[in-house]
Amino acid sequence: MYTLLSGLYKYMFQKDEYCVLILGLDNAGKTTFLEQSKTRFNKNYKGMSLSKITTTVGLNIGTVDVGKARLMFWDLGGQEELQSLWDKYYAECHGVIYVIDSTDEERLSESKQAFEKMVISEALDGVPILVLANKQDVETCLSIPDIKTAFSDCASKIGRRDCLTQACSALTGKGVREGIEWMVKCVVRNVHRPPRQRDIT
Repeated sequence: MYTLLSGLYKYMFQKDEYCVLILGLDNAGKTTFLEQSKTRFNKNYKGMSLSKITTTVGLNIGTVDVGKARLMFWDLGGQEELQSLWDKYYAECHGVIYVIDSTDEERLSESKQAFEKMVISEALDGVPILVLANKQDVETCLSIPDIKTAFSDCASKIGRRDCLTQACSALTGKGVREGIEWMVKCVVRNVHRPPRQRDIT
């Protein structure tokens, strides 16, 4: 009887936990995206004022529950000196959200270099990547086709994995829910990186 009740309890209250890295250059909008994600998926979460978000030094952590999946986000600092720490988290992650500032054409090649260095890492083989073209609410931003063209020589390095480039405005929240839902589908079906299981009580 205990085994039956224990199994039922685990079935009802256990979530599969997936670690998702949020990467990109500094000032791309990674922390704003994380805050919007928490606000949209956690009913009682009262997010911090988006105007008070500053450059991340180190990392921010956030958790979002979507159905039977729990996403544990690691938002890592994007300054050049902090990018060398990114690969320390690759082996543990199930997915990557790479955020690009669509309004900063001057740093687009720098962002592409950071993306390329990240995507060729063997520790990320088969890990789904969501590329968010952020700040699409700004009229003068680069379009999705512009960004795809700028990153086109990275396409062959992406390999056999789920990868999506999506428009987003972390500030207004447009594209946040769709991006998270896409990532959940990808990490759940990726048999090469099984989830960690956690009780949610």
